[in-house]
Amino acid sequence: MDIKADIKADIETEDRGEFISLMEPLIISEHARQRGEIVDLAVELAQKSTGLRRSLPENLLSSLATLLRAMNCYYSNLIEGHDTHPVDIEKALLQEYSADDHQRNLQLEARAHIAVQTWIDQGGLIGCALTVEGLQNIHRRFCDDLPENLLWVENPVLRKRLPVVAGKWRSHDVKVGSHIAISPGAVPRFMNRFEKSYHGLGRTSSILAAACAHHRLLWIHPFIDGNGRVARLMSHAILLETLDTGAIWSIARGLARNVDSYKSHLAACDLTRRNDLDGRGNLSEETFANFTVFFLKICIDQVDFMESLIQPERLRTRIQLWAEESIRLNVLPPKADAVLKALLYRGELQRAEIPAIVGTGERQARRIVAALIAEGVVVSKTSRAPLCLAFPALIAYRWMPGLFPEKIGN
Repeated sequence: MDIKADIKADIETEDRGEFISLMEPLIISEHARQRGEIVDLAVELAQKSTGLRRSLPENLLSSLATLLRAMNCYYSNLIEGHDTHPVDIEKALLQEYSADDHQRNLQLEARAHIAVQTWIDQGGLIGCALTVEGLQNIHRRFCDDLPENLLWVENPVLRKRLPVVAGKWRSHDVKVGSHIAISPGAVPRFMNRFEKSYHGLGRTSSILAAACAHHRLLWIHPFIDGNGRVARLMSHAILLETLDTGAIWSIARGLARNVDSYKSHLAACDLTRRNDLDGRGNLSEETFANFTVFFLKICIDQVDFMESLIQPERLRTRIQLWAEESIRLNVLPPKADAVLKALLYRGELQRAEIPAIVGTGERQARRIVAALIAEGVVVSKTSRAPLCLAFPALIAYRWMPGLFPEKIGN
């Protein structure tokens, strides 16, 4: 029986000798019809992303990035059919879990995703986003924090459940839609070629690699499960490093809001070359270029969207209206809006400054600060550290409408 099991394992992990050239082209050639448009889009994206980041105070950047991680997680998981609202994600980060087992598992999944992106945003993947080690690290970190029953996947070809092993290449054949991925034993060879092709590129080429590598990773399908989220986190990491985005806009939101186009573009990129005008590789360069155009336009659209949301005067107006309403409803004490206004202008405040800002004594100033912290709109690392503005998911629909759907009910 042991011999039979060994033979079966060898068959499942065999390398059927596929040529590496099967996944070419890996980059858009200089002669591609869409090359000029693609380069122009990359330049436009770089300019807009830089402008957005420079328009915000550093402390506001950090607060926004925290909210955007929950948003990015929500949309990336939504593409996979897992709907975990950012409010529920925020609760999971506070270890407030649903009594429903399924919803709790989704919260744990979201918490794992947030942990990986936080690691990425803090520089954990600098210089490694397009390497074998880096991609295995993303997968390992994500899976290590998943609940046990999310670490199994149904394989319709084999008609059995297979375990998801954190950070390990798959050991079975897979079919995604009409695409039959390379044999499991060939994955290491193809991933080594992937790294050699994409790692260490210049700035413009790295921007393009965020799109090109995105599809080619999914085409290889190196992991038994989790490839989509790994690909989106990889692209996030590439753009974060290449464009210094500050993690204040999300490609996942744009892809989720255009999910049918996203999936149809990915499927089209699986097609083989159609004629002599369609590049020189095995796969269609035209569809590959079309996906790159789509991807870059989605990025630009998301930068524009975030810029429209955080235009200083509009953002201040929305926050002030919410604060005034909260004061009228006795949710916040009087003068709390003055603290929020000062934070919007200055980024952070020392606690000793609050009495002068609100025009009260220290005791009432402390009461105002405590109420703002209790509502989650002001944070402080310690009881003596400066105060910073926060963007809680529960009221994001008021402060930043359109970022994600409003949470209805409990």
